[in-house]
Amino acid sequence: MKIHESAENYLEMILMLRERIGQVRSIDIVNEMGYTKPSVSIAMKRLRENGYIKMDSDGYITLLDTGLEIATEMYNRHKFLAQFLMAIGVSEDIALADACKIEHDISDESYQCLKKHFDYFKEM
Repeated sequence: MKIHESAENYLEMILMLRERIGQVRSIDIVNEMGYTKPSVSIAMKRLRENGYIKMDSDGYITLLDTGLEIATEMYNRHKFLAQFLMAIGVSEDIALADACKIEHDISDESYQCLKKHFDYFKEM
């Protein structure tokens, strides 16, 4: 299932924040991404309505199975692409920024071939 890039970014951020700080609230996303509270609130409402997240009465966000699947895929792509770019000489800051852009647009076929190629040379 293909969703908007912005939704992928939010889901990935929720996963990253969860790994780093444990429980995640909308304000954590606001602080991390630099978006306004209303923008994040609208995005969280859409993610809830589409079955990607749930929020408890205290405002803590939980990724539901579908949301977790998308977030994990984006985060894994991000980490791999950044690692790949740094391995070929791209500076860390640029590699991280570019990985964030590439992860949403690269086809699964190209991504899998890059991984296979990178893993092959890593083992040499």
